[in-house]
Amino acid sequence: MDTEADLLEAARRADRGAFDRLVRPYQSELRAHCYRMLGALHDAEDALQEALLGAWRGLAGFEGRSTVRAWLYRIATNACLRLIKQRPKRLLPRDFHPAANPGDALADPVDGEAFVEPYPEDDWDPQRLFELRESVELAFVAALQHPPGTQRAVLILREVLAFSAAEVAEALGTSVASVNSRLQRARKTLDEHAPSQSQQATLRALGEDAERALVADFVAAWERADVPALLALLAEDARFTMPPLPAWFDGRDDVARFLTANVFATPWRLVPVRAAGQLAFACYQRHPDGVFRIGCVNVLTLRGDRVAEIMGFLDPKMYAGFGLPETLA
Repeated sequence: MDTEADLLEAARRADRGAFDRLVRPYQSELRAHCYRMLGALHDAEDALQEALLGAWRGLAGFEGRSTVRAWLYRIATNACLRLIKQRPKRLLPRDFHPAANPGDALADPVDGEAFVEPYPEDDWDPQRLFELRESVELAFVAALQHPPGTQRAVLILREVLAFSAAEVAEALGTSVASVNSRLQRARKTLDEHAPSQSQQATLRALGEDAERALVADFVAAWERADVPALLALLAEDARFTMPPLPAWFDGRDDVARFLTANVFATPWRLVPVRAAGQLAFACYQRHPDGVFRIGCVNVLTLRGDRVAEIMGFLDPKMYAGFGLPETLA
Protein backbone atom coordinates (compact mmCIF):
# COMPACT_ATOMS: atom_id res chain seq x y z
CA MET A 1 0.00 0.00 0.00
CA ASP A 2 1.33 3.43 -0.94
CA THR A 3 2.13 5.76 1.93
CA GLU A 4 1.06 9.40 1.92
CA ALA A 5 4.65 10.35 1.08
CA ASP A 6 4.61 7.95 -1.89
CA LEU A 7 1.34 9.39 -3.17
CA LEU A 8 2.60 12.93 -2.75
CA GLU A 9 5.77 12.19 -4.69
CA ALA A 10 3.78 10.53 -7.48
CA ALA A 11 1.29 13.40 -7.57
CA ARG A 12 4.16 15.85 -8.01
CA ARG A 13 5.08 13.88 -11.15
CA ALA A 14 1.63 14.80 -12.54
CA ASP A 15 -0.02 11.50 -11.55
CA ARG A 16 -3.63 12.61 -11.12
CA GLY A 17 -4.69 9.21 -9.79
CA ALA A 18 -2.11 9.46 -7.01
CA PHE A 19 -3.34 12.96 -6.19
CA ASP A 20 -6.94 11.73 -5.97
CA ARG A 21 -5.87 8.96 -3.57
CA LEU A 22 -3.82 11.46 -1.57
CA VAL A 23 -6.73 13.83 -0.92
CA ARG A 24 -9.57 11.27 -0.72
CA PRO A 25 -9.21 10.60 3.06
CA TYR A 26 -9.67 14.32 3.76
CA GLN A 27 -12.56 15.17 1.44
CA SER A 28 -15.38 14.41 3.89
CA GLU A 29 -13.96 16.58 6.66
CA LEU A 30 -13.02 19.33 4.21
CA ARG A 31 -16.59 19.39 2.88
CA ALA A 32 -17.91 19.74 6.44
CA HIS A 33 -15.39 22.52 7.08
CA CYS A 34 -16.54 24.41 3.98
CA TYR A 35 -20.14 23.91 5.11
CA ARG A 36 -19.42 25.48 8.51
CA MET A 37 -17.79 28.41 6.76
CA LEU A 38 -20.56 28.92 4.18
CA GLY A 39 -23.76 27.49 5.67
CA ALA A 40 -24.99 25.46 2.67
CA LEU A 41 -23.99 22.17 1.11
CA HIS A 42 -23.87 23.30 -2.52
CA ASP A 43 -21.76 26.34 -1.56
CA ALA A 44 -19.47 23.96 0.34
CA GLU A 45 -19.20 21.72 -2.72
CA ASP A 46 -18.24 24.72 -4.87
CA ALA A 47 -15.54 25.73 -2.39
CA LEU A 48 -14.25 22.16 -2.06
CA GLN A 49 -13.94 21.70 -5.81
CA GLU A 50 -12.13 25.03 -6.11
CA ALA A 51 -9.81 23.99 -3.27
CA LEU A 52 -8.99 20.59 -4.78
CA LEU A 53 -8.29 22.17 -8.15
CA GLY A 54 -6.06 24.73 -6.43
CA ALA A 55 -4.24 21.99 -4.54
CA TRP A 56 -3.61 20.04 -7.75
CA ARG A 57 -2.28 23.12 -9.53
CA GLY A 58 -0.25 24.23 -6.52
CA LEU A 59 1.50 20.96 -5.69
CA ALA A 60 4.85 22.38 -6.75
CA GLY A 61 4.53 25.03 -4.06
CA PHE A 62 3.90 22.55 -1.23
CA GLU A 63 7.25 22.28 0.53
CA GLY A 64 6.17 19.83 3.24
CA ARG A 65 6.63 22.26 6.13
CA SER A 66 3.11 21.36 7.29
CA THR A 67 1.07 18.18 7.02
CA VAL A 68 -0.94 17.49 3.88
CA ARG A 69 -4.08 17.89 5.98
CA ALA A 70 -3.09 21.35 7.22
CA TRP A 71 -2.11 22.38 3.70
CA LEU A 72 -5.49 21.30 2.32
CA TYR A 73 -7.34 23.14 5.10
CA ARG A 74 -5.40 26.30 4.26
CA ILE A 75 -6.42 26.07 0.60
CA ALA A 76 -10.05 25.21 1.44
CA THR A 77 -10.35 28.00 4.00
CA ASN A 78 -9.12 30.60 1.55
CA ALA A 79 -11.47 29.27 -1.14
CA CYS A 80 -14.33 29.77 1.34
CA LEU A 81 -13.18 33.30 2.17
CA ARG A 82 -13.27 34.20 -1.51
CA LEU A 83 -16.82 32.85 -1.82
CA ILE A 84 -17.89 34.74 1.31
CA LYS A 85 -16.95 37.99 -0.44
CA GLN A 86 -19.01 37.06 -3.48
CA ARG A 87 -22.21 35.64 -1.96
CA PRO A 88 -24.76 36.92 0.57
CA LYS A 89 -24.41 35.88 4.18
CA ARG A 90 -26.61 32.90 5.05
CA LEU A 91 -28.76 33.43 8.13
CA LEU A 92 -32.16 32.31 9.46
CA PRO A 93 -35.52 33.80 8.39
CA ARG A 94 -35.95 35.50 11.77
CA ASP A 95 -32.65 37.33 11.22
CA PHE A 96 -34.25 39.11 8.25
CA HIS A 97 -37.94 39.47 9.09
CA PRO A 98 -40.43 39.70 11.98
CA ALA A 99 -42.84 36.79 12.48
CA ALA A 100 -45.65 36.55 9.91
CA ASN A 101 -49.40 36.51 10.45
CA PRO A 102 -50.76 33.00 9.69
CA GLY A 103 -53.68 34.54 7.82
CA ASP A 104 -51.52 36.47 5.35
CA ALA A 105 -50.51 35.18 1.93
CA LEU A 106 -47.02 33.72 1.81
CA ALA A 107 -44.45 36.05 0.26
CA ASP A 108 -42.05 34.84 -2.43
CA PRO A 109 -38.34 34.44 -1.67
CA VAL A 110 -36.58 37.80 -1.46
CA ASP A 111 -33.66 38.53 -3.79
CA GLY A 112 -30.40 38.93 -1.93
CA GLU A 113 -31.45 36.84 1.06
CA ALA A 114 -29.91 33.43 1.69
CA PHE A 115 -30.59 30.96 4.47
CA VAL A 116 -28.56 28.37 6.31
CA GLU A 117 -29.32 24.87 5.07
CA PRO A 118 -28.90 21.51 6.85
CA TYR A 119 -25.94 19.20 6.30
CA PRO A 120 -26.48 15.49 5.57
CA GLU A 121 -24.50 13.03 7.64
CA ASP A 122 -21.46 11.82 5.77
CA ASP A 123 -19.06 8.90 6.16
CA TRP A 124 -17.80 10.17 9.49
CA ASP A 125 -15.73 8.30 12.05
CA PRO A 126 -18.27 6.69 14.42
CA GLN A 127 -16.01 7.53 17.37
CA ARG A 128 -16.34 11.26 16.56
CA LEU A 129 -20.05 11.40 15.72
CA PHE A 130 -21.03 13.47 18.77
CA GLU A 131 -18.34 16.06 18.10
CA LEU A 132 -19.00 16.19 14.36
CA ARG A 133 -22.77 16.38 14.67
CA GLU A 134 -22.49 19.16 17.23
CA SER A 135 -20.35 21.21 14.85
CA VAL A 136 -22.93 21.11 12.01
CA GLU A 137 -26.11 21.75 14.02
CA LEU A 138 -28.26 24.40 12.38
CA ALA A 139 -28.23 26.89 15.25
CA PHE A 140 -24.46 26.59 15.66
CA VAL A 141 -23.76 26.98 11.94
CA ALA A 142 -26.20 29.90 11.76
CA ALA A 143 -24.38 31.54 14.67
CA LEU A 144 -21.06 30.99 12.87
CA GLN A 145 -22.30 33.07 9.94
CA HIS A 146 -22.49 36.27 12.03
CA PRO A 147 -18.75 36.99 12.53
CA PRO A 148 -16.87 38.38 9.50
CA GLY A 149 -15.28 35.77 7.26
CA THR A 150 -11.75 35.84 8.67
CA GLN A 151 -12.98 35.80 12.27
CA ARG A 152 -15.23 32.88 11.35
CA ALA A 153 -12.28 31.02 9.84
CA VAL A 154 -10.14 31.59 12.94
CA LEU A 155 -12.92 30.39 15.23
CA ILE A 156 -13.57 27.21 13.26
CA LEU A 157 -9.91 26.35 12.76
CA ARG A 158 -9.04 26.95 16.40
CA GLU A 159 -12.17 25.87 18.31
CA VAL A 160 -13.69 23.17 16.10
CA LEU A 161 -10.62 21.71 14.38
CA ALA A 162 -8.04 22.41 17.11
CA PHE A 163 -5.33 23.83 14.87
CA SER A 164 -2.71 25.83 16.76
CA ALA A 165 -2.62 29.64 16.59
CA ALA A 166 0.62 29.39 14.62
CA GLU A 167 -0.94 27.01 12.07
CA VAL A 168 -3.95 29.30 11.66
CA ALA A 169 -1.72 32.33 11.27
CA GLU A 170 0.21 30.57 8.49
CA ALA A 171 -3.01 29.47 6.78
CA LEU A 172 -4.41 33.01 6.76
CA GLY A 173 -1.14 34.83 6.11
CA THR A 174 -1.26 36.81 9.35
CA SER A 175 0.31 36.92 12.82
CA VAL A 176 -0.43 34.86 15.91
CA ALA A 177 -1.41 38.06 17.73
CA SER A 178 -3.95 38.84 14.99
CA VAL A 179 -5.33 35.30 15.20
CA ASN A 180 -5.80 35.57 18.97
CA SER A 181 -7.48 38.97 18.65
CA ARG A 182 -9.88 37.74 15.96
CA LEU A 183 -10.66 34.64 18.01
CA GLN A 184 -11.72 36.75 21.00
CA ARG A 185 -14.03 38.89 18.86
CA ALA A 186 -15.50 35.86 17.11
CA ARG A 187 -16.17 34.11 20.42
CA LYS A 188 -18.05 37.17 21.68
CA THR A 189 -20.24 37.26 18.57
CA LEU A 190 -20.85 33.51 18.70
CA ASP A 191 -21.93 33.70 22.35
CA GLU A 192 -24.56 36.29 21.39
CA HIS A 193 -26.17 33.98 18.82
CA ALA A 194 -25.43 30.35 19.70
CA PRO A 195 -27.83 28.30 21.90
CA SER A 196 -26.82 27.51 25.45
CA GLN A 197 -27.15 23.74 24.87
CA SER A 198 -26.44 21.70 21.77
CA GLN A 199 -28.94 19.33 20.21
CA GLN A 200 -26.54 16.46 20.86
CA ALA A 201 -26.64 17.20 24.59
CA THR A 202 -30.43 17.54 24.43
CA LEU A 203 -30.83 14.20 22.65
CA ARG A 204 -28.52 12.44 25.10
CA ALA A 205 -30.52 13.81 28.04
CA LEU A 206 -33.75 12.75 26.34
CA GLY A 207 -32.56 9.17 25.87
CA GLU A 208 -32.98 6.76 22.98
CA ASP A 209 -36.38 5.40 24.04
CA ALA A 210 -37.92 8.84 24.42
CA GLU A 211 -36.33 9.94 21.14
CA ARG A 212 -37.88 6.98 19.29
CA ALA A 213 -41.26 7.73 20.86
CA LEU A 214 -41.04 11.38 19.86
CA VAL A 215 -40.18 10.46 16.27
CA ALA A 216 -43.07 7.98 16.10
CA ASP A 217 -45.54 10.47 17.60
CA PHE A 218 -44.43 13.26 15.26
CA VAL A 219 -44.73 11.06 12.16
CA ALA A 220 -48.14 9.74 13.22
CA ALA A 221 -49.53 13.20 14.00
CA TRP A 222 -48.24 14.73 10.75
CA GLU A 223 -49.47 11.87 8.56
CA ARG A 224 -52.91 11.94 10.22
CA ALA A 225 -53.04 15.76 9.95
CA ASP A 226 -53.77 15.65 13.67
CA VAL A 227 -53.00 19.22 14.68
CA PRO A 228 -53.91 18.81 18.40
CA ALA A 229 -51.59 15.78 18.66
CA LEU A 230 -48.84 17.70 16.89
CA LEU A 231 -49.27 20.73 19.14
CA ALA A 232 -48.91 18.50 22.19
CA LEU A 233 -45.34 17.84 21.04
CA LEU A 234 -44.49 21.54 20.62
CA ALA A 235 -43.14 24.02 23.14
CA GLU A 236 -45.42 26.98 23.90
CA ASP A 237 -43.05 29.33 22.03
CA ALA A 238 -42.38 26.94 19.14
CA ARG A 239 -41.41 28.37 15.75
CA PHE A 240 -42.09 27.16 12.21
CA THR A 241 -39.94 28.38 9.32
CA MET A 242 -39.84 27.54 5.59
CA PRO A 243 -36.57 28.60 3.93
CA PRO A 244 -36.21 29.96 1.28
CA LEU A 245 -39.57 31.63 1.98
CA PRO A 246 -39.15 34.62 4.29
CA ALA A 247 -42.27 33.93 6.37
CA TRP A 248 -41.97 32.25 9.76
CA PHE A 249 -44.47 31.75 12.58
CA ASP A 250 -43.89 32.36 16.24
CA GLY A 251 -45.73 30.52 19.01
CA ARG A 252 -47.74 27.32 19.14
CA ASP A 253 -51.08 28.98 18.33
CA ASP A 254 -49.83 30.69 15.17
CA VAL A 255 -48.06 27.50 14.09
CA ALA A 256 -51.35 25.61 14.52
CA ARG A 257 -53.29 28.14 12.46
CA PHE A 258 -50.77 28.00 9.63
CA LEU A 259 -50.57 24.20 9.57
CA THR A 260 -54.34 23.84 9.58
CA ALA A 261 -54.91 26.34 6.77
CA ASN A 262 -51.94 25.64 4.50
CA VAL A 263 -50.09 22.40 5.16
CA PHE A 264 -52.63 19.65 5.76
CA ALA A 265 -54.88 20.23 2.77
CA THR A 266 -53.28 17.15 1.18
CA PRO A 267 -51.94 13.91 2.73
CA TRP A 268 -48.26 13.48 3.64
CA ARG A 269 -45.85 10.62 4.27
CA LEU A 270 -42.72 11.14 6.39
CA VAL A 271 -39.40 9.30 6.25
CA PRO A 272 -37.05 9.88 9.21
CA VAL A 273 -33.55 11.07 8.23
CA ARG A 274 -30.63 12.72 10.05
CA ALA A 275 -29.74 16.24 9.03
CA ALA A 276 -27.38 18.67 10.72
CA GLY A 277 -27.01 16.18 13.55
CA GLN A 278 -30.70 16.68 14.42
CA LEU A 279 -33.98 14.79 14.08
CA ALA A 280 -35.34 15.34 10.60
CA PHE A 281 -37.91 14.01 8.15
CA ALA A 282 -38.13 13.85 4.40
CA CYS A 283 -41.75 14.88 3.79
CA TYR A 284 -43.64 13.57 0.75
CA GLN A 285 -46.89 15.22 -0.35
CA ARG A 286 -49.60 13.44 -2.34
CA HIS A 287 -50.29 15.04 -5.71
CA PRO A 288 -53.51 14.80 -7.77
CA ASP A 289 -52.11 11.80 -9.66
CA GLY A 290 -51.86 9.92 -6.36
CA VAL A 291 -48.04 9.97 -6.28
CA PHE A 292 -46.24 11.15 -3.15
CA ARG A 293 -43.50 13.58 -4.19
CA ILE A 294 -40.96 15.17 -1.91
CA GLY A 295 -42.13 18.55 -0.69
CA CYS A 296 -39.73 19.51 2.06
CA VAL A 297 -37.21 18.35 4.65
CA ASN A 298 -38.32 19.15 8.20
CA VAL A 299 -35.52 19.56 10.73
CA LEU A 300 -36.53 19.62 14.41
CA THR A 301 -34.86 21.56 17.18
CA LEU A 302 -35.68 20.19 20.63
CA ARG A 303 -35.79 21.80 24.03
CA GLY A 304 -36.06 19.10 26.65
CA ASP A 305 -38.76 16.70 25.44
CA ARG A 306 -40.57 19.31 23.32
CA VAL A 307 -40.08 20.55 19.76
CA ALA A 308 -38.92 24.17 19.93
CA GLU A 309 -38.63 24.72 16.17
CA ILE A 310 -39.59 23.05 12.90
CA MET A 311 -37.54 24.24 9.95
CA GLY A 312 -39.16 23.08 6.71
CA PHE A 313 -36.61 23.39 3.89
CA LEU A 314 -38.32 23.77 0.53
CA ASP A 315 -35.43 24.11 -1.91
CA PRO A 316 -35.39 21.09 -4.30
CA LYS A 317 -31.68 21.69 -5.05
CA MET A 318 -30.94 20.67 -1.47
CA TYR A 319 -32.56 17.23 -1.61
CA ALA A 320 -29.97 15.63 -3.90
CA GLY A 321 -27.33 16.07 -1.21
CA PHE A 322 -29.39 13.83 1.08
CA GLY A 323 -29.79 11.09 -1.54
CA LEU A 324 -33.58 11.35 -1.27
CA PRO A 325 -35.81 9.83 -3.97
CA GLU A 326 -38.18 12.22 -5.69
CA THR A 327 -41.18 9.96 -5.08
CA LEU A 328 -42.28 7.25 -2.66
CA ALA A 329 -43.55 3.89 -3.87
